[in-house]
Amino acid sequence: MMTSTIHLHGSAVAFTDTAAQPTLVLLHAFPFDREMWLPQLKAFAGTTRVLAIDLPGFGASAPSQVTFTVESVADTVAKLLDAVTGTGQVVIGGLSMGGYVAMAFARRHSGRVAGLILADTRSEPDDAAARQGREKTIAQVTEVGASGIINQMLPKLLSDATRANRPDVVSTVLRIASRQTTEAVVAALLALRDRPDATTGLDTVTVPTLILVGEHDAITPPVVAAAMSTRIPGSRVVIIPGAGHLSNLENPDAFNAAVIEFLSTVDPAFPSVKT
Repeated sequence: MMTSTIHLHGSAVAFTDTAAQPTLVLLHAFPFDREMWLPQLKAFAGTTRVLAIDLPGFGASAPSQVTFTVESVADTVAKLLDAVTGTGQVVIGGLSMGGYVAMAFARRHSGRVAGLILADTRSEPDDAAARQGREKTIAQVTEVGASGIINQMLPKLLSDATRANRPDVVSTVLRIASRQTTEAVVAALLALRDRPDATTGLDTVTVPTLILVGEHDAITPPVVAAAMSTRIPGSRVVIIPGAGHLSNLENPDAFNAAVIEFLSTVDPAFPSVKT
């Protein structure tokens, strides 16, 4: 497993690369960084190449020199892949905010996509109430920083069972989110507030698609996942038992098993991996 940095748009973008073939790209949720994918990096290391990327401004990546939008971030991911993997196809997956970027990547760089994984995310844009909520959060983050808002986000991010019984997951979520900069969090909130409606674009997805959702996801519940699936021909929904919005951290065994099964249907070169 290798951690690297590459310069794109004049800014450093950090990523972890497990350096095997073929390639699975993982894009993190808000307000986290690539460390949230550690259960997947450990499970797949040595058998599947996984690129877990810090989106601009998050983790060890510098802020982008262009405005942070889901489209600009998708283009940054494409440029990173050009430099690291060449022009071949990848399976690209994202959770929540990472899912928005993955959908933008599939729209803008469809020729690069062999398979799509959408976890705990939605295709619709923010409605008026959600936009107002973003504005409120921007004001709070500007005043107190990321560490000052993450505790109030926990009931929406993690299921009741996770918060009650998995102190390790709670501490991981708090630690990763708390270290993000105010600049990055505000830029991402603006991008989330203003992101386009990706629903009609789902009709054009022709590659194998896996939709994952936590059983108790309060932000993008299973009904949202089911609605997305109706727009993507042949897509499959897997509900992750006991998990909330951060299903890959809350129930990594179920999450990884679903991803492994999916990858084998995309390309037989993806091996079976024991979780």
